[in-house]
Amino acid sequence: MYEKTIEAIKDLVNDGTVPGVSYAFIDDEQVRTGLYGAEALVPGYEPLKANQLYDVASLTKVVGTLNVILQLVDAGKLSLTDRVQDYLPNWQDTRVTIRHLLTHTSGIVGYIPHRDKLTASELHQALLGMHVGENFERKMVYSDVNFIFLGWIAEKILGEPIQTLITKKVLIPLGMKDSTFQPADPTQCVPTEVSPIRGLIRGVVHDPKAFVLKSSCGSAGLFSTLNDLVTFEQTMLSRENLPVAQPEKRALLADQTPLHEQWRSFGWALLQAKLPVPHRCIWHSGFTGTFLIMDLQTHQGMVFLSNRVHPKAPNEPFLARRNAIINTYLGEKSSVARIK
Repeated sequence: MYEKTIEAIKDLVNDGTVPGVSYAFIDDEQVRTGLYGAEALVPGYEPLKANQLYDVASLTKVVGTLNVILQLVDAGKLSLTDRVQDYLPNWQDTRVTIRHLLTHTSGIVGYIPHRDKLTASELHQALLGMHVGENFERKMVYSDVNFIFLGWIAEKILGEPIQTLITKKVLIPLGMKDSTFQPADPTQCVPTEVSPIRGLIRGVVHDPKAFVLKSSCGSAGLFSTLNDLVTFEQTMLSRENLPVAQPEKRALLADQTPLHEQWRSFGWALLQAKLPVPHRCIWHSGFTGTFLIMDLQTHQGMVFLSNRVHPKAPNEPFLARRNAIINTYLGEKSSVARIK
């Protein structure tokens, strides 16, 4: 089962596109996991070890921040139609709502000079000084600022940093015991980029904005393991007794953008699976080389963890190979799938 997908993963490592990959395939209660390759090439070769912590980058958005926001909506403390300005008064545009942030249709644009050299306070102010461009509501344009704002809104309502809220309201209830925003031991972490400024980044978040904003960043910052992300997917796929709020399956699989044609749900991107009958799946990726796929109708999922930015970012050739692996997986999983 999944032989072609596994072969494609190994090819990705063997030809040097990524140092190594940890992966899992979920079919109801059955889970198949594997790892292949290295976790570090610089300063020396280190073979990949089981259940290491990965900087999952933007998976933080859908694993963490999205669930905190949906809990607030479920509790009646927040509405999808609420204006961002109601919670962040320094934000000047009155049109942007929670739904726009969740679906990346806010149209927020702007250039921040010397962004990575700013303090947290300066970056906070600069992000709130961005503006809404011509793509507002018309086009889905993926941007970290949407989930940074969502994190700040959750902080405003609940009075704690978003990463603290994610830990208390998502990681602990789901039993994701190894996941953390502050790894205690860098050697338990798969390294990312060798930066000319920061050196070898290991055990510290790779994303520059998350590095500056620290616990107040809802777009990146989470470190997680293969086992914990399997736990997350299995919980999502089961749809039973969820310890965290989630919309109904049909809502999560619907295009939630204002024009309903941008293939974006709440947080998650949508994919079309062709078999056993045409239906939608949800997925999300992280810049460091990670992605999650879930088919909520057939109760199947895939976890893919790599450090494609090691030793050098951005490693653009990885993207086409990643997409090919996703398509191979969608084809193979169909052979064992059934709509439920």
